[in-house]
Formats: sequence, structure tokens, C-alpha cells
Amino acid sequence: MIPENNNSRKKGPLGDGPKLPKFNIYWIYGIVFSILLYATFFSKMAPDVNTISHNEFAKLMASGDVEKFVKVENKKVVRIFIKGDSLQKDYYVQKFKTKLNKEKIKGNYLFEYKVDDWSSFNKEVQDIYAKYAITNTPDSISDTDSDWLGPIANTIFSLVLIVVVWVLLMRKMGGGAGGSGGPGGIFNVGKSKATLFEKGGTKVNITFADVAGLEEAKEEVMEIVDFLKNPKKYTALGGKIPKGALLIGPPGTGKTLLAKAMAGEAQVPFFSLSGSDFVEMFVGVGASRVRDLFKQAREKAPCIIFIDEIDAIGRARGKNAMMSNDERENTLNQLLVEMDGFGGDTGIIILAATNRPDVLDSALLRPGRFDRQISIDRPDVKGRQEIFKVHLGPIKVSESLDIYKLAEQTPGFAGADIANVCNEAALIAARKGKSGVEMKDFQDAIDRVIGGLEKKNKIISPNEKEVIAYHEAGHAICGWFLEHAYPLLKVTIVPRGTAALGYAQYTPKEQYLYTIEQLTDQMCMTLGGRAAEQIFFGKISTGASNDLQQISKMAYSMVTTYGMNEKIGNVSFYDPSQENTFQKPFSEETGKIIDEEVRKMIAEAYQRTLKLLTEHKADVEKLAKALLDKEVLHKSDVEELVGKRPFEEEAKAVDAADNGNTFGPTETTVESPTDNTERATPANDVNVDDTIDHANATIGAADANGNNE
Repeated sequence: MIPENNNSRKKGPLGDGPKLPKFNIYWIYGIVFSILLYATFFSKMAPDVNTISHNEFAKLMASGDVEKFVKVENKKVVRIFIKGDSLQKDYYVQKFKTKLNKEKIKGNYLFEYKVDDWSSFNKEVQDIYAKYAITNTPDSISDTDSDWLGPIANTIFSLVLIVVVWVLLMRKMGGGAGGSGGPGGIFNVGKSKATLFEKGGTKVNITFADVAGLEEAKEEVMEIVDFLKNPKKYTALGGKIPKGALLIGPPGTGKTLLAKAMAGEAQVPFFSLSGSDFVEMFVGVGASRVRDLFKQAREKAPCIIFIDEIDAIGRARGKNAMMSNDERENTLNQLLVEMDGFGGDTGIIILAATNRPDVLDSALLRPGRFDRQISIDRPDVKGRQEIFKVHLGPIKVSESLDIYKLAEQTPGFAGADIANVCNEAALIAARKGKSGVEMKDFQDAIDRVIGGLEKKNKIISPNEKEVIAYHEAGHAICGWFLEHAYPLLKVTIVPRGTAALGYAQYTPKEQYLYTIEQLTDQMCMTLGGRAAEQIFFGKISTGASNDLQQISKMAYSMVTTYGMNEKIGNVSFYDPSQENTFQKPFSEETGKIIDEEVRKMIAEAYQRTLKLLTEHKADVEKLAKALLDKEVLHKSDVEELVGKRPFEEEAKAVDAADNGNTFGPTETTVESPTDNTERATPANDVNVDDTIDHANATIGAADANGNNE
């Protein structure tokens, strides 16, 4: 425990003590303001001076309390001084109440009497003396007010105060969140927010060596940099330098990382900003910022402009009049003109990134603006191996770690997912007090990324645990004995995440084309859990809700997108341009036929699954009992219980013939956590990519009953 004393307490945002204030120029402003405020309002703190009438003046003179009165001739004011002994009278105490301080007001006047003419005032005083028979007359002094410096000083102080406040206000409005003179203030609202990276200025520490698994994309980007360095090399034969390149790919694949590496490697100025930086609450700001950005770029040409998430301003115009945004469209129009308008620029290359190319305006994608579209997909086995090497660089790993095995166990993982796995593995090893990160730690990290945090203390009733065990055993046996289904890697009934009560990992083969037989086997495997519940318990539970979502979407895609149904025929109703509309591309009658065929397809797959599991009922029971005993079973455990998988040798032979080698150890690949199954759209939504992802899907989101398949 750290002792509680002033020396041991850390100061700052991460310490346990108060954060010390920083001294800056605003402190000086505050001190100057306080001094001016004091000089203006509190420098002459005299007691209250009352202006009195003729009758009050006569009473004061008659009371004998007046010590003297001073005639200030240039101001036509008589200042009346009261004797010190007379200040204790009730009249003066009531008049000034608590403000009366004998020591403080000694020598100061308390009353002022204004006069119009001095000759009439002298006659007035004589009349008072005569009327009240005053013999002990107070002293009468004639004087002029020479205090001309005070009013001038007050005026100067007031002017300085106004100027200081104005300067502070202008600095605040002009600097705003961006600092003094920065782009965040109201007067700079139309200025570009782009960050400039150039030689001798702000630098980026990321290089192309930090980018792995994107060899083709790296070559394209490196060539763009070379265009700007050696333009004559490419224009000597009459070619033109590309105007722009668009990086397209799923989230986490490294689009922004590639742009950062480009900024780190390029020897030309590099402007970086986000698509949302153009958007503001003020009308016309977006177009103004586009103009200012290209104005700065022309001054720095040759240079590169990188716009991240360009779909924020580049969405297609005029598709939905109800949801149109004139400000965004004006910004897009200005960007189109600047990229390839009447006065085209040379030496400026636009680089942009998006994971939604389908929503971009066609005018933005035409040649002459974005001449190249660089696709950045999820890496393959070799790419994942290279990415692991990059992220394992700063991590202390054991000598026995097999990076190739890790790459095989993470199909579908993007670069961001692999970075997360490496970090989780390091944290798990540190939690266990190990000196290096081992293979077991990486496998636990993959499980955690896919299924969530393991919760062994979650209370589950024995009956529910038995249902979960048979459910998962049904999935595993289907995957084991169906030729085109993915073989099992691991099955567990240990709860994970917020609602997952169990899940299974399979070894999906990395492929891009799927046949009807393959998709049908996948559907049967997905229905294995529900079929096992019906066979062994005679009733079904809510544990298969996620299974039903997967097969429903897969079946609708087979019928409406891929033409894999005889009754519907070779017709595809999928149109990405009409994705967000409410109109169906088919009639109500066709819709009924589609629903009937989907139900028929799922029913046939379910009956086939029931038949398969009935034939292997003893194997399901063995697997379920072993799960209840051990909670986690690996491929080797399943082989001991039910024997080797019948199609394993055939699959290896096919892979060897196709690829020149085997796919590697069959127990080393698992389904991707970034699969579109995790963000599945409604079942009747048709999407090409989603269907292929569903063919790969083995671990979906947690279902309604908390059973993650």
C-alpha cells in the first residue's frame, strides 16, 4: 500500500491527487482584469455622500455640527464637513447606519449642497446665521477641484478594460477548439481541418514495414507515391498520373493503417482528414472547407490528400428526396468540381477510404476522379501469418509458438481482430504470471474474442445443462458425418459472454464458391442442435433461435439470389442499389412461392438431419455425456469417442491436388468473429456477401435462450 503523504501522491489525470492547474497567458489576463476592476470601482472607497436640499442645509448649519464647508467654485458645489464629536448623534447613525466609521470618515465630507450662484449662496448663508442666531459660525473656504487625473485615469482604465475583454473574446472565437487562430473558431469555420504531414513538420512513425498481409494494395499505394516523386517516368510515354485512389474493404482490414504508412513513407506533403470534418451546423461550410483544402494543396503541390470515411459526404444524390441533405450534396458537388472540374489540378492525388462503396455517388467513382479502386479484403492464411509477425514483435512469446498454426486457427480475422487476439493473449499470460506467451494463451484469447469472457461460476440448472450438452453434441455429430459440413475443432458448454451458454468451433475451408450440396450440408449441421433436442427429449427449446436465423437467411439467399431453386428458376431478385427501399422486386404471388420454397427447403434439411442423428444416436449420447463430464471436448476427444471423421482423408487428397499441399492440421482453424453472422440483417434481406458468410458461419450471436451455437 502506498503511504498517504504529499510526496507519494501522483499529480495529474492518472494520479490519486488533485490535478495541478497550469499557468498560461489567461492567468495574466485575469490578473490585469482584477487590477483594472479594483482601480475603476474600489480605488476611492469613501463613505456615502448625500446631496441635500436648502432646508436640510439650513438645519445642519443651525445644529452647530458643521465644522466647515468648502465652496468648490469650478463645480458650484459646497462640501460640508461634520465635527467628529457630533458623529455619535442618532441622526448621523441612522443616516449612515453601519457604513459610519469615525476613523474612516475623519477629514472627509459627508454632504454636498449644489448652488446656482455664489452671490445668492453667500446671502443665503448670512440669512441662516441671522435667522438661527448662530454666533459660532463654521469656517468657510473657497477652493477649486484640481482632481483632473482621476476622471482621466478612470476613462483610460475603462477603455483598456473594454479592449482586453474584446481581445479575449476574439481569441476565443477565432481559436475555438483548435486553439488560437485554429480551424475551430467561428471566424475560421470555413477553413479546412486537415492535418498536414510533411518533411520537417509533423511526422508519422508508421511505415510500410508495419503493414502486413496487404501486398497487392501496398504495391498500388507505393506506385502512387512514386508517381509524385518521378512523374516523367510515367508521362514520357503519354500517360497521365491518376487523380485518385479509393481504398475499399470491410472494417478493420487496414485501410487507414495503409494511409498512415503512406504518410510516413511519402516525401511529399500529406493532408489527412475525415469525411465528417467537412460537415458543420452552418450552411455552406462544407463547400468552403473543400475549397480551402484544395487551395492549401495547390500551394503544397505535389501532394496527397487522404479523406477517411468518405461516405459521410459522398453518398449518392437524389435517391431519397425525403432524406436528402442539401448541405452534404453541396459539399459533394464542390468536391467533384475540385477533383476534376473545369480547371483541373495537377500534382494533387486524392486518397480515400470507405467500407460502404455501394452508397457512393457514381460521379465520384468515375475515371478522372477516383481512377483506381483498391480492394482490401480480409487476409488469407499467408497474410494472417505476416500480420501475426508484426503484432507479435513487441510481445514476449515462447519458443514453441507456431505462428502458422495461429494463422490457420483464425480464418476470416481482419488485421484489427488479430491485433486484439495478440493483446488478449499477452494479458492472459500476464494474469497467469508467465514469463512468455504460449500457444494455450493464444487459443484462450481466440475463444474469448469469439465467444466472450468465460463464466464458469454462472449457475445453470442440471436439466438445462443436459439440454445444452445434447444440443451441442447434435451440432458436432452433424459436422462430423456430413461430407460438406465443416469438421469440429472444439465444443464446450462453458458459459461465455453475456448470454452464451455453449458454442462449437469448426474448421471452415477458405473458399469463395459454394454448391447447393455444400450449403445444404451447412443447413443440416446448423439444425443439428434442434434435431438432437427433439430426438432425446421429445421437445424443443429456444436454444436454436440463432440457428434458425442463420438457415432462414441462407435459404432465402439460395432461392432469391443464387437461383438454386427449380420452381423460382434462374432469377436473382437482389439489387444492391435498392437495398434501402421498401419496394420488393417481385410480386405478392412470387413472394408466396418464395416463402413456400424456403419452408420446404428447411423442412427437407431438418428431416435429413433427424435421420442422420437417429442413425448416430449412440454417438450423440456419448458426446453429450462426455461434455457433461469434461465441459470441453477437442477433436482428439471426439475421435476417441466416435472414431475418425470419414471424409478427412478425402478432403486432404483434394486439397493436395488443388493446392499442391494439404490445408494443414484440421484441428487448427475456427470460424471468424467478424463474420457477417454477428451483424445479420433480417432473414428476408438478401445479400450476396452475407450468404457466403453464412456458409462460413459456425458461431453466431447469442440466441434468445442464451445458447450461442
